[in-house]
Amino acid sequence: MDEQTTTAPTVPRAAVVLVGAGAAVVVTAGLKAAAGLVGPVMLALVLTLAVTPLGAWARRHGWPSPLATLLIIVAAYGLVLVLAVGLAYSLVRLAGVLPTYADDADELVRRAQEQLGRLGLEERPTGVALDRIDLGRLMDAVTGLLSTTLGVLGNLFFLVTLLFFLAAESAAWSRGPGLREAQPALADTLDRFTAATRTYLVVCAGFGAAVAVLDGVALWLLGIPLPWAWALLSFVTNFVPNIGFVIGLVPPAVLGLLEDGWRGLLAVVLVYALLNVVIQTFIQPRFVGDAVDLGTAVTFLSVAFWTFVLGPLGALLAVPMTLLVKALLVDPDPRARVASTLLSASRR
Repeated sequence: MDEQTTTAPTVPRAAVVLVGAGAAVVVTAGLKAAAGLVGPVMLALVLTLAVTPLGAWARRHGWPSPLATLLIIVAAYGLVLVLAVGLAYSLVRLAGVLPTYADDADELVRRAQEQLGRLGLEERPTGVALDRIDLGRLMDAVTGLLSTTLGVLGNLFFLVTLLFFLAAESAAWSRGPGLREAQPALADTLDRFTAATRTYLVVCAGFGAAVAVLDGVALWLLGIPLPWAWALLSFVTNFVPNIGFVIGLVPPAVLGLLEDGWRGLLAVVLVYALLNVVIQTFIQPRFVGDAVDLGTAVTFLSVAFWTFVLGPLGALLAVPMTLLVKALLVDPDPRARVASTLLSASRR
């Protein structure tokens, strides 16, 4: 009897793509619905990964394991405390400074109306538009941002508790053989994710500190109020790829406009263009690209995507979240080499 060979039915590629796209939409909707939980959990994980090398250093130098774990916890709490207090202080100071510029803002709007009238534009539409540029609206926006920040601080108990457990268990992550024995490829990709995330944080922190000092000195020389508050904001926004400097530019530029008119605005924009654009747009991406193996276009799109999913916190966590997705879904699968190549195609 002749041997008969059977071939397994193949699923059409279109069906695979459609099913995968549908699953991606469902997962994205679930992450967006749980953004209040996913965001703090990922932030706690990133902070833990950032300070875990301190525990390894302490154990190499003979520290008892409990003291090494305590060092990790204290370092993680220190990062959260410094950033939270610094940003809250900056927002409070800004909310206190803005009312002093109420008359300057009204005068600026009046001059703009006169200038537009000289240019032949209809006074009524332009007047209505400029009247909407009200300092009270800006104050409401600042108050809302401050309330949001304080709301996050009010929920800080969850983040602090989660940090405690993650830091306490971080020492066992590298010693656990279960995952490496069961899924060696996945274990390797998670190790690379950890190393890439730490390198990314170090690179961004280094460049962010340099940019923050330069911005603070420049703003102080220009006479912009609260220069070191905006330097801190510049440091934090440096963790937002590609567009972070634009976010950090807005408050000092507005204060420059209110303080010294259009000359003050142009001076602040020029300083940020010389310092931040050169460093953060042309120099830093090369180091970040080498650290995370992601293309520049991918990092830019990741900011838009994760901000949509997780809100403002997603902008700060865009690269670590993308690295985690890549480590879980792309790198362990040999069939996903095309996707892996596309993610880093801009650098190859």
